[in-house]
Amino acid sequence: MSAMRDLIATLPDQLRWAAGLDVAAISTSASEALVAGMGGSGIAGAIAEAVADEAGVRVTPHRSYGLPGWAARSRPLLVAVSHSGNTEETRDAVESAAAAGLDVAAVTTGGWLADRAESAGWPLVAAPPGPQPRAAVGYLSGGVLRVLEAAGLLPDQAPALREAADVVERLLDGGSGPGPALAGDLAEALEGRVAVIYGGSGAGAVAANRWKTQINENGKAPAYWSEFPELDHNEIVGWTAFPDLSAERMGVVFLHVPGEHPRIALRARITMALIEDRAGIAGEVHAQGEHLLARLFSLIVVGDLVSVSIAQRAGVDPMPVDIIEDLKRRLAAEET
Repeated sequence: MSAMRDLIATLPDQLRWAAGLDVAAISTSASEALVAGMGGSGIAGAIAEAVADEAGVRVTPHRSYGLPGWAARSRPLLVAVSHSGNTEETRDAVESAAAAGLDVAAVTTGGWLADRAESAGWPLVAAPPGPQPRAAVGYLSGGVLRVLEAAGLLPDQAPALREAADVVERLLDGGSGPGPALAGDLAEALEGRVAVIYGGSGAGAVAANRWKTQINENGKAPAYWSEFPELDHNEIVGWTAFPDLSAERMGVVFLHVPGEHPRIALRARITMALIEDRAGIAGEVHAQGEHLLARLFSLIVVGDLVSVSIAQRAGVDPMPVDIIEDLKRRLAAEET
């Protein structure tokens, strides 16, 4: 358990590393970007999308093979992010972008992507190596943000990254801060339950998605997420048919971000009141920090800690992801 907690504790240093990056100006005619990445690497694209939206710029995450159909016409900058550098979907997106003549930049620790970027002369951010992509969110998302800044698509990201580092550091406080304490309480409330994470559109939704995937990978448990206001047009009805079952087996966590649309906050309050007898309400988490990036990472670090606490309560090791490795082996076997 301590190995993953130790990795989570490096998040402030990761964010400060990204703040200190010196990425040379990137020459591109693109007015938007497409961030290709999967899993623990792909969350960088979702974070970049939220930050760019606040800046009035369109950045789109891409979590699949090839390119979306609109890319050939809109001609975005493709930012490929892969911790290992060998993710097959990201490799395919890169080759599709190269074939279409799009500008490409890369963020990776090495592997095929680093070699491809170096041979093609593409901008490359070499992130420090580590054991798991999901534990390198500061390196990868920070690297992507600095690449977008270097391409003229975002303003200077260093101050926001430093603030995020400070906020996360205060929450962690060497393991004795409010973050671990809150995470422990939430993990206790979620024990034996399927976690459902609700966040508002934008930063709240990105954080909710991150919570879900971390509970999947670290906690080895099913989890789901949805965002306001969309969930109030469908999912809320799903709590009505089996209230006893859902109240016993489901646990809902609400994520709140200051500055989100006031109707989002209102919807969250009313939704909680409507489902509290039909679902186990595990708790609420309020983002901290002055700017969006700090608020987003304040939610992310608590979710990361919750996922490890869930693993601890279940008696499982959060580090290995054996079933994913088995999947990759089977996919590779089909190629031969």
